[in-house]
Amino acid sequence: MTVLSEQPLFQSIFGTAWDTMSPMMQRRYGIRPGSDDQVTVKGVLYVKLSPLARLLSPFLKIAGALVPYEGENIPVTVRFYSTPGRRDFHFDRTFNFPARSYRFHSRMEPLASGDMIEFMRFGVGWRFWYGVEGSKVVLKHRGYVWRIFGLLIPLPFEYVLGHGYAEEEATSDTGFRMHFAVTHPWLGYTYGYGGNFTVTGWPHV
Repeated sequence: MTVLSEQPLFQSIFGTAWDTMSPMMQRRYGIRPGSDDQVTVKGVLYVKLSPLARLLSPFLKIAGALVPYEGENIPVTVRFYSTPGRRDFHFDRTFNFPARSYRFHSRMEPLASGDMIEFMRFGVGWRFWYGVEGSKVVLKHRGYVWRIFGLLIPLPFEYVLGHGYAEEEATSDTGFRMHFAVTHPWLGYTYGYGGNFTVTGWPHV
């Protein structure tokens, strides 16, 4: 196996802020690009949908975007990993609802601009700034795109769902809390989930 860099992918993305992060968060983001490193976390989350999100949930399910169900105290397992030979970062989430399980897999790719894009099915992606603010890792909305024939075409999904925002913060040597929300510019809260995770498997570095 050829590892593209011995330096974690997010060390270059976060820049000098990497050194201000807690050791736990550095390990949580310690995946090397192009490697077979993995981090596994388990937690319990809430998932909340607005009436608009409930209406759109069948389309979200088809697109493999977000989670089309809601609930409280939902057990979730997330596996983070890279692809051998590629500079990317995978989120493989399994939400264990009482009546069903739902897998939400996405893949993040860094851009030369410093932004990231989280791609889901059919080349649809969420573009965002990924960085560190104080003790938090934050994701700030930069728009939606559709990748076709290698081109990134802007999509006006802000006027359908809204703007995404996420943050994570360490709570212990092995745990962190997270929060993700989508807010419509006119209708307010659309969709979100959040809760606490414990890291159960560290990267193989």
